[in-house]
Amino acid sequence: MNKSILKLAIPNIISNITIPLLGMVDMILMGHLESPVYLGGVGLGAVIFSVVYSSFGFLRMGTTGFTAQALGSGNKTEIIYPLYRSLTIGLAIAMLLLLFQIPLEKLSFKLLNGSEETKSMARKYFYIRIWAAPATLSLFAIKGWFIGMQNTKTPMFIAILINILNIIFNILFVVWLQMDVDGVALGTVLAQYGGLLAGLLILNRSYKSFFLKIEKKILFEIDKMKRFFKVNSDLFIRSLVLILTLSFFTSQSGKLGDNILAINTMIIQYFYVYSYFIDGIAYAGEALVGKFYGAGDEKQLKSAINHLLIWGTVLCLPFVFLYGFSSPLLFRFVTNNANLLLLAHDYRLWMALIPLTTFAAFIWDGIFTGAMASKALRNTILIATFVFFLPAWYFLTPIYGNHGLWIAFQLFMLSRGITMTLLAKKAVYTIKT
Repeated sequence: MNKSILKLAIPNIISNITIPLLGMVDMILMGHLESPVYLGGVGLGAVIFSVVYSSFGFLRMGTTGFTAQALGSGNKTEIIYPLYRSLTIGLAIAMLLLLFQIPLEKLSFKLLNGSEETKSMARKYFYIRIWAAPATLSLFAIKGWFIGMQNTKTPMFIAILINILNIIFNILFVVWLQMDVDGVALGTVLAQYGGLLAGLLILNRSYKSFFLKIEKKILFEIDKMKRFFKVNSDLFIRSLVLILTLSFFTSQSGKLGDNILAINTMIIQYFYVYSYFIDGIAYAGEALVGKFYGAGDEKQLKSAINHLLIWGTVLCLPFVFLYGFSSPLLFRFVTNNANLLLLAHDYRLWMALIPLTTFAAFIWDGIFTGAMASKALRNTILIATFVFFLPAWYFLTPIYGNHGLWIAFQLFMLSRGITMTLLAKKAVYTIKT
């Protein structure tokens, strides 16, 4: 079981950690410009796309779960249709995003806080990066299908390719051509389409035998589509509430000033570094739990869950020590602004606690997704947000300022893990036929 987990997890970890590392490159390029508004502008602009794209994260999660369960059950006909359905829905959503980009921008900046100069930078970023929507959402579906097929090496290759392209384009546009946030956004767009092209070529070359002729009666089969939309609607709510909570955190950071926004953006970026790392284990959980669930193998299912939780516990500890003892160095890696570095020192405790309070939520997310326990996933995020995060923010931020905001964030993540632990017996341990 450990070998199976590591075989799936290691490529996932490698591919996942390239995502926040790219964000780190963006921040380094912007953080070394003359004003913090560039760093804040990329932070605000990235928040919008985190909300938009993470809201549609079900295109990956649902595709992984449905594909893994079809693979485990030996249903060869159904294996390819989760990909067909997700690509169809993803491209339709992308077209709507492009069509309604102006109302989306106006709504986003009514909800986000920051100085007018920072918002101006973020708007410039938004209107360029929005054109990556078709590629980004299609890649969600393709990545989810590969993981469901127990293949995590191909998504690793695609992710590395995208990030290498993105870094090359960023350096070209920002360093050589003297662009700022528009250069970062344009680099992201071009890299996403490069990754999509690579994904399609690999699908055609390595999985051609799986590509059945699309039959509308199977693609839109009533029972399958009802389950597809039921599961994905729960996952949509879960993803939307999660990213809105994180975006609310960033927005409230903006209310506390450009310096606090820049500091919290740095810390949240290191949260993403850790989250993408531990998500490598969670994605392995999606694939394995989905396969064993689809095969009806309850013994292997329980073994997989136990091993995944152990791996999650073990891997969180090095990050606690890294973030606890090396935070000054990690902050200096991002910015050379003396005022930001001095102020960031006061918030290093919250960065050190992130791995400890969040690992259980990430691992359980993967387990619940593999078992298609979407209703429980939806309920846990609602409890964490409305019972723990928002009340803590409301009562503590006026007293403790940014420290109160960080307490609310830590309670949000910790409560997710605890709630899913309590719901697991009913939601995932018993295979429903």
